[in-house]
Amino acid sequence: MTKRREDVLLTAAECAERMGLTVRALRVYERQGLVAPRRTQKNWRLYGPAEIARLAEIVALKRLGLSLSGIARLLSGQGADLDGLLAMQQQTLQDLRERAERGLRLVGSLRAKIAAGALLSTDELLTLAKETNMTDTSQDAIAWHRYEQARPRTEIRLDPVLYADYAGHYLLADGIGLVVTRKEDRLFVRVTGQPEVEAFPEAQDAFFLKVVPAQIVFTRGAGGVVSGLVLHQNGYEQPAARVGEEITRNIEEALAARVKNGTPLPDGEALLRSVIAEHRLGEPDYDGMTPPLAALAREQAGAIRDELERLGQLQGLSFKGVSPMGWDVYDVRFENGGQEWGFTLAADGRFAGLYAGPSL
Repeated sequence: MTKRREDVLLTAAECAERMGLTVRALRVYERQGLVAPRRTQKNWRLYGPAEIARLAEIVALKRLGLSLSGIARLLSGQGADLDGLLAMQQQTLQDLRERAERGLRLVGSLRAKIAAGALLSTDELLTLAKETNMTDTSQDAIAWHRYEQARPRTEIRLDPVLYADYAGHYLLADGIGLVVTRKEDRLFVRVTGQPEVEAFPEAQDAFFLKVVPAQIVFTRGAGGVVSGLVLHQNGYEQPAARVGEEITRNIEEALAARVKNGTPLPDGEALLRSVIAEHRLGEPDYDGMTPPLAALAREQAGAIRDELERLGQLQGLSFKGVSPMGWDVYDVRFENGGQEWGFTLAADGRFAGLYAGPSL
């Protein structure tokens, strides 16, 4: 008898491949209560049409910029700040349109200059490259953004009254929270799990950090209200939606509990073994990393592979604990030596941070 379409079940690996996800992401969604795959007698996960349909909804809502907690509330029938989210999307699209229009005007003026027999200067060509580089994520584009982010910045005097507009709580797409605080005539930014640092104004709605080459640009939605921000760092531009205080508070409380209790991430050892094996083969799973980490991993892949070849075969791993910033830290023993490895995951299960160094 032919099996009916609705009876077809997929394994976790098959489902991840069909949906363009990773198995890690499926497990994160399950832990968040977003999807409940069926189980075999041997406890293997199976995904049917209902589960795949739910995953499609999750993917679509994530592309809109909703956090996993926001998706959970929405799918459970609770409210979500959709108006704020749409306002941020609208502002982003308006910014893209204005940038495209500036680029078209610039191209038109340069073509007119060429038609008149004039030569274009290097500055004009660099300006053209910057203004017309919309969403290019190539290594050249990342290098350009890094240059732009690392250039010297000039602090200006900004009316501190505006700082009240920026103070609040924000959530990056990878589930990391940002807390912006006004203290008299100064503005401070704190990433969940890290100490706060001062942000210095270089224009209205635009600030830069001195401790690292990074900038924060606040975005405004309907009525000029700040609805989000964009973090410019490591060659990338990462948007963050403005959220309620309880969102970042929950993130920080969960992180503090994990650090205090020394609770490793589920399947952490297996994940680390896998990433070490991939780097040893020279075939890192870049899709399993957030874009900023993937860019750094591509640059360092050769050096990491050479070091792993020198160290020899993997002998074993032992969990050391959770760092104050929420990184799982392991002692890794190889045939010819040892290293300390640490990693952290984004909300969707991808690696968001990864390091290897001498054993301490």
